[in-house]
Amino acid sequence: MFKSKDEYDVIVVGGGHAGIEAALCCARLKMKTCIFSICLDAVANLPCNPSIGGTAKGHLVREIDALGGEMGKTADETFIQSRMLNRGKGPAVHSLRAQIDRRLYQMRMKHKLETQPNLDVRQGEIVDIRLNENRCVKSVVTATGAEFACRAAIIATGTYLKSRIIIGEFSQESGPDGVFPAAQLSENLKALGIEIRRFKTGTPPRINRRSIDFSVLEEQHGDSDIVPFSFETDPDGLSNKAICHITYTNEKTHKIITDNLKRSPLFGGDITGIGPRYCPSIEDKVVRFSDKDRHQLFVEPMGLETEEIYLQGFSSSMPEDVQIDMIHSLKGFENAQVMRNAYAIEYDCADPLQLYPTLEFKSIGGLYGAGQFNGTSGYEEAAAQGLIAGINAALKLKGQKPFILDRSEAYIGVLIDDLVTKGTNEPYRMMTSRSEYRLLLRQDNADLRLTQYGYEIGLIPSERYSRFLTKRRLIDEETKRLENTVFPPSPEVNSFLESCGTTPIKTGAKGSDLLKRPNVTYERMAQIDSCRPENLPREVAEQVEISIKYKGYIDRQIRQAEQFRKLESRKLPDNIDYNEIDGLRLEARQKLSKIRPASIGQASRISGVSPADIAVLMVYLKK
Repeated sequence: MFKSKDEYDVIVVGGGHAGIEAALCCARLKMKTCIFSICLDAVANLPCNPSIGGTAKGHLVREIDALGGEMGKTADETFIQSRMLNRGKGPAVHSLRAQIDRRLYQMRMKHKLETQPNLDVRQGEIVDIRLNENRCVKSVVTATGAEFACRAAIIATGTYLKSRIIIGEFSQESGPDGVFPAAQLSENLKALGIEIRRFKTGTPPRINRRSIDFSVLEEQHGDSDIVPFSFETDPDGLSNKAICHITYTNEKTHKIITDNLKRSPLFGGDITGIGPRYCPSIEDKVVRFSDKDRHQLFVEPMGLETEEIYLQGFSSSMPEDVQIDMIHSLKGFENAQVMRNAYAIEYDCADPLQLYPTLEFKSIGGLYGAGQFNGTSGYEEAAAQGLIAGINAALKLKGQKPFILDRSEAYIGVLIDDLVTKGTNEPYRMMTSRSEYRLLLRQDNADLRLTQYGYEIGLIPSERYSRFLTKRRLIDEETKRLENTVFPPSPEVNSFLESCGTTPIKTGAKGSDLLKRPNVTYERMAQIDSCRPENLPREVAEQVEISIKYKGYIDRQIRQAEQFRKLESRKLPDNIDYNEIDGLRLEARQKLSKIRPASIGQASRISGVSPADIAVLMVYLKK
């Protein structure tokens, strides 16, 4: 072993989506940073599906961008098809999803790491985290025996930690796509007292495009009016470059699966890791939803310069011969040539109840966890955690107060609070239903909620902040104008209202009241609104319309959020001995002692802590 002459403020372990955001963030906050990847060719890999965003996940990407992260910008630079999901529903659940040119995304992200000041990029497997006498991080050690001094470390190992791929009776220690696993770090972390568990996820097969009969598949086109992930991206310069397709499983597919369940490692007990409930393998779907005669599958290109096609929704751990029979049973795939088999992958991760809301381990100073290492699934959840871990590592080393988003401010706040307060017994996936304040936490207003924080932290440059302030001013001015503009009951106005399918007015009505009516949109009101400002940006008009149309619902959620913040402001001292508090039930004492909540609000969300226990804590605080 030898000690490297290079000394760092922060070392990031892992070059996936969590590691990238953490490393870029720390370097941009003037920390001398190094990111280690077990294989530099696997940096920013997207093994499970070549897409970014989706229901609730699109919210996370826009929040990452609003805080100054990188995922949204790179997705905009490399997407080949973009769609806004759930447009038929209310704005609270609108979610952006983009099909990504996978290799181009990797190349762009890797180059951004390589050119970032204050950041070194190294290939190497980290096998040891070393602590000083105060149980704080002092260095990391590579498999080649090099020791690098650091003041903080962020573990973002993704699905590489002691990972194993499984295809039927075959299994092999490996990371995604045949990359070496991180084989030794798990035992070191256990020796440090970190609780490790075993999770599992899956990857679909890849098919050669030329062997698919696209003429019998449903086409899935991108949106004509593209909304970018990044608030910095000009939407006028974006265009779709690919068409995706849809096919379905059928009775023959299901029979092949059920006839071969005895060969499935998932049902035979060979897979011990816990898989994601909301992204099951195809054999799991067929068993769990036996009443369904088909399941939808998405045929998604891996990029523009490759013939590989993902068969999304068809992840499996079935034996190779069974997989081929399953694929050939699909419409359009009768002659499909499989380029890469589907596989399941097991990996080690940490129990997130061991973390503070800053994502720092409670028992080890300066050690942070991010991404799938914390028990989540998905690129977007990983990137969000990486950004927060990076911000807090840098702030701690600067001697500044931590940055914690609460549940009423961001989906990122919901994600982290769920992890560190409730924990998870399966790979955690973000969904809009997890938030109590969905109408406040829309993907369209992420910048209005979070850009101020990004600027104060130091991740949003002054030019961007200035543009943000202009946008916010225009929204306020146009909203107030509509609230103060009265439209008379003229033939022109009433004719317009009738064309919208709504009742004419008999007395003057405010523009904001007219806009609240069904089928009346801000864009259509231009027919009668002669005082409307010219060339108002589309994103400004969108915010004006949403804020007025849903004002009653938004105001109600704002009041609910204010009540929530009152409980969050009732802080609990970190040194409370819950075993000494009379009136707390035994389960509550155990849970509170383990999780050590920061506030009454957080304590109330812990499973096993009852309202009566919260009342006891309130009395205790008063004393």
